[in-house]
Amino acid sequence: MPASYANHRAQLKAILLGWGMPEDNAEISSEILSWSDLHGVDSHGISMIPGYDRLRREGRARMDARPKVVSETPVIAVVDGDGGLGHVPAHFAMKTAIAKAKTSGMSGVAVRNSAHFGATGYYTLMAAKEGLIGMACTACAGIQVAPTFGKAARLGTDPWSFAAPTADGQPFLLDMATTTVAAGRVRNKANEGLPAPDGWVLDSEGRPSDDPEIVQKGGYLTSLGGSPENSSYKGYGLATMVNILGSCLSGATLITERPNGIRTASSNDIGHFFMVIDPAAFRPAGDFEADVSLFLGHLRSTPPVDPERPVMVAGDPQWKLAEERMRDGIPVGAGLLSQIRQIAQAAAAPWHLD
Repeated sequence: MPASYANHRAQLKAILLGWGMPEDNAEISSEILSWSDLHGVDSHGISMIPGYDRLRREGRARMDARPKVVSETPVIAVVDGDGGLGHVPAHFAMKTAIAKAKTSGMSGVAVRNSAHFGATGYYTLMAAKEGLIGMACTACAGIQVAPTFGKAARLGTDPWSFAAPTADGQPFLLDMATTTVAAGRVRNKANEGLPAPDGWVLDSEGRPSDDPEIVQKGGYLTSLGGSPENSSYKGYGLATMVNILGSCLSGATLITERPNGIRTASSNDIGHFFMVIDPAAFRPAGDFEADVSLFLGHLRSTPPVDPERPVMVAGDPQWKLAEERMRDGIPVGAGLLSQIRQIAQAAAAPWHLD
């Protein structure tokens, strides 16, 4: 039976508190995780808990972390995530970027010494809700993607997000991995014993596979594009860009250094990057939002190939799904639910999902 949003979020917060996370950090982290599942980003919500539990037990993610600014100007800042799960450092960094952009017109904030931060779109939406343009990206700890023409993994899913405010209140929200699908979607197939669709994964020899566990057996996720013939260099190039911004700019450990052990860290030492632009620094207040709404309206009015599938823009599916899940509940697969129950019991956390 689907869980209500309130119970879903309460379960996440209870587990985080059981792990020793302070109340304020648990409130922020559970909100971001539940937002992901509510909006259909099932790869980055409650399904991340088993992985976070492993990080915690291995000592690679501090529950009591307190991010702090280590250098700044009126326009930029560098944040140390204190080795914690990435939600709190990323939230802190985007709030910092928003405040600076409101004063300076633009801002950029880089984060190092962090871990997986959940859905990238949550953070860019923070900016859009303040009437600002938000951009965000993050490097990864998981090495799962081979460069185009390569037969060894060097990259992660390396996501990117962009959000812009509109006059009608529904922001444009693009949140995408630079792989064909997010790793969490492959993991969700494995949790439920289902095959991976064509084009998602390759075996160790670069051949197509439908085994969702093939990446753990020496295989790879495909870059956006899927194959050299279908322009996978585009996903490869975007992933490289994300790592330059997330790791090279912040000073976080490069993903290409991890398998060789050149650098070690007590945390994942993942890097993130956030940029915020105030449209009012460029145009009279309201003009930008009006044009974005007009432009998106033109796109949505495109005659559809199938009348049952109207043309949408990035963000539309999430807003629709959030309405449905707020009303009907958030689904949690049986395989994942069993894992979450065991983790909750081990953390002495109350159970909210029955």
